[in-house]
Amino acid sequence: MSKRAYEMIAAGLADAAAYVNGTADRRAYRVHAPESIDVKRIRAGLGLSQTAFAARFGFSAGAVRDWEQGRKRPEASARVLLKVIEKEPEAVSRALEQA
Repeated sequence: MSKRAYEMIAAGLADAAAYVNGTADRRAYRVHAPESIDVKRIRAGLGLSQTAFAARFGFSAGAVRDWEQGRKRPEASARVLLKVIEKEPEAVSRALEQA
């Protein structure tokens, strides 16, 4: 292994360690949208119908239905929002109520 390759790997490991232990500036890191997301599981976990889920979080009922039936895939921004809804649905609801 070349010295340059070793230095790049070592720098990457140091960055990862700083991120994990909380010393890195997290604003410098890019958000990664999940490749896939189980919309039906998230919705069902909240006990909402497709229509109620769509209304609560600002989606169209048709989009929710298409995602759940596999006809369409949510865009990256929707997948990020769906992930936040999965983890913190009340925070999303509060934020949208104030909008």
